[in-house]
Amino acid sequence: MNRKVLVLNHNYEPLSVCNVRKAVVLLYLGKAELVEARNGDLVRSVSISMPLPSIVRLSLFIRVPYKKIILSRKNILRRDGHRCQYCGRGDVPLTVDHIIPKARGGADSWENLVSACVRCNNKKGDRTPAESQMNLHRKPFRPNHVMFLRNFSGRVDEGWKPYLFMN
Repeated sequence: MNRKVLVLNHNYEPLSVCNVRKAVVLLYLGKAELVEARNGDLVRSVSISMPLPSIVRLSLFIRVPYKKIILSRKNILRRDGHRCQYCGRGDVPLTVDHIIPKARGGADSWENLVSACVRCNNKKGDRTPAESQMNLHRKPFRPNHVMFLRNFSGRVDEGWKPYLFMN
């Protein structure tokens, strides 16, 4: 009952991830329909048994305002996979580095901030990556909420991939 279930909006857009108990309640109350079940597992009560859900779709469309991901140190590290974007190491303490330094007009934005280990951050100093001859492993970008759904759920079921744009 502690497994994760993907919750889709009525138009099959991924909304959130919940536990099996919440999904079973949504199914029982008729607020959701089963899209995909886990292989052969059942949830049983005295009067009914139903397949263990893996993906459920809400019966009504829920209008959700644009889900803006907050710019924070934790979210930058999460976006970058907890790895230094200059050397690729993930086993050292990380900081947040401005690609274009603030002293040169660099902004606090998704496109200008990357995770960096202390060694690379100090080596780069108050210079741009080109001036310090340090290349980024991946260009920084503004993440969307689907990316964080994938990260939050941990291990992603194979059946979820088409809905989370992972094919």
